[in-house]
Amino acid sequence: MMMNKSTMTFIGCEEEFDDAKLVLFGAPFDGTTSFRPGTRFAPTVIRNESYGLETYSPYQDRDLEDSKVFDAGDLELTFGNPKRVLDTIEAFTRKIVEAKKLPVMIGGEHLLSYSPIKVLSETYEDLHIIQLDAHTDLRDDYAGEKLSHATVMKRAWEFVGDGRIYQFGIRSGLKEEFKWAETHTQLNKFTLEGLKEAVASLKGKPVYITIDLDVLDPSVFPGTGTPEPGGITFHDLQDAILMFRDLNVVGADVVELSPHYDQTGKSTAVACKTLRELMLAITK
Repeated sequence: MMMNKSTMTFIGCEEEFDDAKLVLFGAPFDGTTSFRPGTRFAPTVIRNESYGLETYSPYQDRDLEDSKVFDAGDLELTFGNPKRVLDTIEAFTRKIVEAKKLPVMIGGEHLLSYSPIKVLSETYEDLHIIQLDAHTDLRDDYAGEKLSHATVMKRAWEFVGDGRIYQFGIRSGLKEEFKWAETHTQLNKFTLEGLKEAVASLKGKPVYITIDLDVLDPSVFPGTGTPEPGGITFHDLQDAILMFRDLNVVGADVVELSPHYDQTGKSTAVACKTLRELMLAITK
């Protein structure tokens, strides 16, 4: 199978598709964003700004240049039609998985996690999900719409079932969502407390990791559409990513950067470093 490499890759991700272990791709869509749009611009900005990083991580003593990552660039997505967008991402993810490679998506809004989770839940019967996020994302619908960044984890639950979604950093949502989670997901409020135990319990099982960057406190990461005070620090997030090295990660995403809400560029820098560390942690 052949895929064309993106002309502008994330730093250190210049491997050819056939030789790659991990395939990175962008999904520039924010059609169901409920507050401030702008995540469609994140994949391009993240690639451009990644050249402010080094490929080497002193946290992990690993280098992206040794990790065999192919950057497929951004998908061409149809604005105004979320279902068609999800179908496009699903088809692309399926190609990656069928080629025995690990998909990593740069969002875009959080709804887009729906498609990789759908594909991987069909590939792995025992798929589990770790979600780092400020928001529950467990509504059954938002303003009558079943497919929304506010409903994505409820849709994911329909794929994987009870007890297989581990939610951390959650500090915003409807009362009904928190009550529903008590019997259907493993929801941990406010912090990443309990993540170490969750990782230990999931060793050997297929795991999908979704990082909604608004899990970070707005003082660290203001460049997002739905900032929520009371979040975690970058060091907290980095510690979590290092834990993921012990897991059988079969797919991942980093979503919800809206770069133009932070003219300092620090939010984009945080997103870039998060993505570098995540790819290094999950590439065996």
